[in-house]
Amino acid sequence: MVGSGGMGGGLLENANPLIYERSGERPVTAGEEDEQIPDSIDAREIFDLIRSINDPEHPLTLEELNVVEQVRVQVSDPESTVAVAFTPTIPHCSMATLIGLSIKVKLLRSLPQRFKLDVHITPGTHASEHAVNKQLADKERVAAALENTHLLEVVNQCLSARS
Repeated sequence: MVGSGGMGGGLLENANPLIYERSGERPVTAGEEDEQIPDSIDAREIFDLIRSINDPEHPLTLEELNVVEQVRVQVSDPESTVAVAFTPTIPHCSMATLIGLSIKVKLLRSLPQRFKLDVHITPGTHASEHAVNKQLADKERVAAALENTHLLEVVNQCLSARS
């Protein structure tokens, strides 16, 4: 698949990315299993939701490419906010908006509606950081993007489990 250009088609921008080891599964605590105790959403839970998103160009996950890391996830359950900073593998990555959109869609589909989401590029890691962040923060632009059937199909491929 490396030669085929993945889901994006054409030549790969970063043909030989560094691959990072996946973190282990989070142990479930007794408190989390007890249905009588309210379970707040934390950074690890958000990271677990997004770590297995597939990269659009490589047969690897965002975690394996170090695009997402738990340390760049911030959650305030009482304030209903989630902020995720992601780092494209190269400064001119043309897939940055698609990656951010995939993260945002995964969280929109997984979290209660009360959460306000902020998905953005890690500061200083992408040439078009401001423009991409502006697109990802604009609800109307995100909604319009998801009405595009081809784009939605690509996002769904990023979110689907690998066989």
